[in-house]
This record gives sequence, structure tokens and C-alpha cells, in this order.
Amino acid sequence: MPIATPDVYAEMLDRAKKNGFAYPAINVSNSQTLNAAIKGFADAGSDGIIQVSTGGAEYFSGQGVKEMVTGALAFSAFAHEVAKKYDVNIALHTDHCPKDKLDTFVRPLLAASIERVTGGGLPYFQSHMWDGSAVPLEENLQIAEELLAQCKQAHVVLEIEVGVVGGEEDGVVGAQDEKMYSTPEDALATARALGTGENGYYMTALTFGNVHGVYKPGNVKLRPAVLKAAQDAVHTEFNTPDDKPFHLVFHGGSGSDEADIKEAVSYGVVKMNVDTDTQYAFTRPIASWMIGNYDGVLKIDGEVGDKKKYDPRAWGKAGENGMSARVVEACEALGSAGTHV
Repeated sequence: MPIATPDVYAEMLDRAKKNGFAYPAINVSNSQTLNAAIKGFADAGSDGIIQVSTGGAEYFSGQGVKEMVTGALAFSAFAHEVAKKYDVNIALHTDHCPKDKLDTFVRPLLAASIERVTGGGLPYFQSHMWDGSAVPLEENLQIAEELLAQCKQAHVVLEIEVGVVGGEEDGVVGAQDEKMYSTPEDALATARALGTGENGYYMTALTFGNVHGVYKPGNVKLRPAVLKAAQDAVHTEFNTPDDKPFHLVFHGGSGSDEADIKEAVSYGVVKMNVDTDTQYAFTRPIASWMIGNYDGVLKIDGEVGDKKKYDPRAWGKAGENGMSARVVEACEALGSAGTHV
């Protein structure tokens, strides 16, 4: 299928919230990880979200370019072509853009999509994330309000972050303290600034103890009830028809307890970012290939090695298969497997 249209993407997210499941949002940084992610969604019978961060977009552009917008547009173009060959809907998203990169990442991409949509086409991406976790909430929401208006013009969904995700991702560092737990007041301020859908479609990454990075099970202390309190506060204050007015996003899920994940999804999480686990799932089979075939990969003691062993297609396939399998696991864990219609 072609990349999801704005209407198809909105339907995907609404259906996930209504039916109590979430889509894995898989970070990629090159054509191999992109291919692996799409195949994983198709193998699971799940629609899905594939995303690129600022660092991933820069890497996608190549070491001779190192330019985020170029890499993001190249990622979008490649995905649009490859996705046509699969029978699931794929949405494209840009991940974690802090304030100092808005002018060199999200804003230029939005401008490009607005130009394309004005000419009768579709946006390059289906959603963009503004990460305002490092600035005061008032400033965060002021910028979000401006971006939401532009996203509405571009037929794009905005994702915002309210609160702080601990750990580090692409240079964005969050302290592990009480700011990792969003409050009902934070949620109400968000709804007052951005509305409850009438000003444009947006997703909200409220934080409930999330931590980016690699952690053993049990080391991440989540409080999913924070999400329910936020939804309840907005529903009561604004008398929304849906008792879960926000489409929520779950960041920093590595090492999370399965029960906590399911509880969070039950409160309206429709998108869960998956990056660390799929990076390992891609790299681990490649490491095994290199170790198991070292005498073919390397030209040892004057020998010539084995071209079939060091051909990037050989070890690349192993990495892609490993990552695709991990995407299937994520779809099964979040309940999106088999939900494509």
C-alpha cells in the first residue's frame, strides 16, 4: 500500500485508542533498518509507524552530507517507494526535535509539506514531534500552538512532550526526578493551549517515569496511573465526548514491565517508541555472523577471504531478519498484530 494518507493515519490512531491497542513506532537510520521495520509490520499483519530522529536523519543523508532535512526527505522518498509493495499502512514520523533544531529540521519539513499539499499533493511525513521537555511548560505550549497551526495546514499530526523523559536520546538529556511524572495540571494546561481536537490533531507524550536507554527489567519505575489522572482531568474539565481525550505516546519503554505497558495502553496510549531494542536486534545477528565467519570476512595470513561472507548483503540480511522479528514481537506485545483492515 502507499504510505498512509492523513485520513488513513488519523483512522489508524483513532482505531487504536478505541480498541485498546498501540502501534510500535520504530526508529530507523538507513535503508536496511527501514526495510526491516516495514517487513516486520507486514509479517505481524499490523499497520505501523516508522520514525527518524534528528541524528538518524543526518545519518540517512550520508557522511558526505550530514544534513537533517536532506536525510529526512531521502528517508521519506525511499519509504514511499518501498511501502507500495506491502499490504499494510505505514506512517512516517520525525522523532524528538528540541528547540535548537526546530529551524533546521521540523520547520523546513513542515514548509516543504505545506508547499506540496498546496499543490494538491500529500505531506512528506504524517506526523512530527516537537520535544519541549527542556523548556518551561508555558514556552513549550506556546511553540506547540504555533506548530499545531502549521501542521494543520500541512495535514500533519503534531506530537508534543509534556514532562521529562529520563536518560538520553540523540543528545537530549532528561534528569531522573519528579519532572518525569506529568501532573493533571500539566494535562489541563495542554488542553487549554491546544484544544481537544478542534485546533488540529495532536498526540501527547505525557511522562510517567519513562527513561530512554538500556535498563534491565524492574529498573524502570513507571506509574501508569499518571496517565489516567491526566485523561480524567481533561475529560471532566472540558466535558469531552471521549473519556480518553488525549492520544497518548509512550517514550522510553525499554526494560518496562509488561503489565505496566498494558495498563498504559488501556489509558489511551496509541504509539510506543521502540528504538534501543530494535537497534540491538539488528546488530546482534551481524555480530554473530562476523564472529562465526571471521576467517571469510577477514583476509587472514595472506589469504583472500570469502567474498560471499564479507558481501554486505550477506550479513545485512541477518541484521534485517533479526530486526523484523523484534518488530513482530513489539506488535504482539502492544496488541496491534493482526489488526490491519
